Amino acid sequence: MPQDSGSRHGTSCLCRPYEVPPQLLFRQHARTLWYDRPKYVFMEFCVEDSTDVHVLIEDHRIVFSAPTLKFPESPQLPYLLSCKNADGVELYNEIEFYAKVNCKDSQDKRSGRSITCFVRKWKEKVAWPRLTKEDNKPVWLSVDFDNWRDWEGDEEVELAQVEHYAELLKKVSTKKPPPTMDDLNARVHDQDCPAPLAVRPPRLRARSPASRETPAMAFCCQRDSYAREFSTTVVSCRPAELQTEGSNGKKEVLRGFHVVLEDTLLFPEGGGQPDDRGTINDISVLRVTRRGAQADHFTQTPLDPGTEVRVRVDWERRFDHMQQHSGQHLITAIADNLFGLKTTSWELGRLHCVIELDSPSVTAEQVAAIEQSVNERIRDRLPVDVRELSLDDPEVEQVRGRGLPDDHAGPIRVVTIKSVDSNMCCGTHVSNLSDLQVIKILGTEKGKKNKTNLIFLAGNRVLKWMEKSHGTEKALTGLLKCGADDHVEAVKKLQNSTKLLQKNNLNLLRDLAVHIAHSLRNSPDWGGVVTLHRKEGDSEFMNIIANEVGSEETLLFLTVGDEKGAGLFLLAGPAEAVETLGPRVAEVLEGKGAGKKGRFQGKATKMSRRAEVQALLQDYISTQSAEE
Repeated sequence: MPQDSGSRHGTSCLCRPYEVPPQLLFRQHARTLWYDRPKYVFMEFCVEDSTDVHVLIEDHRIVFSAPTLKFPESPQLPYLLSCKNADGVELYNEIEFYAKVNCKDSQDKRSGRSITCFVRKWKEKVAWPRLTKEDNKPVWLSVDFDNWRDWEGDEEVELAQVEHYAELLKKVSTKKPPPTMDDLNARVHDQDCPAPLAVRPPRLRARSPASRETPAMAFCCQRDSYAREFSTTVVSCRPAELQTEGSNGKKEVLRGFHVVLEDTLLFPEGGGQPDDRGTINDISVLRVTRRGAQADHFTQTPLDPGTEVRVRVDWERRFDHMQQHSGQHLITAIADNLFGLKTTSWELGRLHCVIELDSPSVTAEQVAAIEQSVNERIRDRLPVDVRELSLDDPEVEQVRGRGLPDDHAGPIRVVTIKSVDSNMCCGTHVSNLSDLQVIKILGTEKGKKNKTNLIFLAGNRVLKWMEKSHGTEKALTGLLKCGADDHVEAVKKLQNSTKLLQKNNLNLLRDLAVHIAHSLRNSPDWGGVVTLHRKEGDSEFMNIIANEVGSEETLLFLTVGDEKGAGLFLLAGPAEAVETLGPRVAEVLEGKGAGKKGRFQGKATKMSRRAEVQALLQDYISTQSAEE
């Protein structure tokens, strides 16, 4: 190996030369995938059931090797991953990086099938055209096309991805397998998903006679998006975890299994399109993610490798995704053809879809023209064709997309709307625009970085939206006692009436506060601690009372709201006493607040503890009197 120099601490240092042990010459290389991001470079060493994994780091190189490899002592340690695969074979890869990285801000994670590393670039937002310093790519090194994407507007996605890695890394312990990272394949904001069919060859592993590797080809769901069920064979089943959001909004971790099939009817998440749902032998599949040429199906019940299974897709969800995705292709093409509005990303949401257009504004006239044109194409019943093209096919140059990295290999999947658009895509689509039924553009909104978001619905979503809107219209007709055409005017009248009532109510409340203040001040019980609770009121109501009372020597404790639930409180009196007692009052009422110049006010959740506050204030007054 060559002599290396440098220092992770910024001072010059020359490492002592060392030699590679002869046994390394007979070790195998692990297949390695990589992709580039503005701040990070991601790498995946594809090794199943790895053991003896250790990680070190240096600024210019990554070494993936056996644990017997020894390096000289140096402040610049190599990024070393030492590992054996499931068969006990020791693996060795060495990569000298294209550019310097920040060794202190890099991480790694081991799963059942790979070791994933994300390495912080020294110079951020500088693209790496290749991973290696020299322009001679090893045969075992490939680009991860599933995750390769444009950078525009991608910083937030990358940050969330890295933070998710860090969160999961904290959970790794020696008592249980590390959590999986399969959900990081999701690309919800991705323009037109220019993913090739076969981005990685099958991975070598021990297998039973009844199983074989997933073929390097499109999944069944991509070959026939209309298929609803089919039979296949289980290839493998491994323990896994799935992070989900519970009904209370909190994140939950489900324990289950990643099932790999010879082929799948369930589309794995990617290309802006969410994953399918369905069943394998009536066992629910909760998540589907792509891992190279395979798809991981998360289930909570294991399935034995070699078993013949029946896979069924949730057709309503699948067809909805087909309609929205094909609708996005159509809108993107028409917006570009009519007005030169380029699509930079899109999102297939649960309720509606959003296309991000590379323009600071889009006029209402442009939106109307786009909607009219796309629905004319639907009425023309234009066919949608899905084909595979070789990389050297001249037709690839005419296909819309963001281009492919230099070391791409394998066929390209192209979705073509006759006479309208050809686009690289990995998603599921309708076979004819007539299946879209109709497209409705709901409007636009300001996007980020001088872009405009166009919001649309396609197909059955339009019908559901109309049904919901009609139901709302009927309900308003009954409440407002007028026809639908008069709803807006009726609501405006109600708003004006409400504002007038609120104004009158506020004036009355202020008058009442002044009256109460005078009553308190003239009461024979005035002095020491004075308390008052009222169900109706607000902060202004309490402050008016405090202003009118002018309690320089008396502690005034006011509360409004539910007697046993939540509400507002105010403590007024001598500045020193209020500063001391205010936080303690908030604590007793299980609330929070702030104050200054003799007043402390805030929100409380336990108004039922007002008596405890009164006792606290009385004790304070008594103590002060005794000291005087």
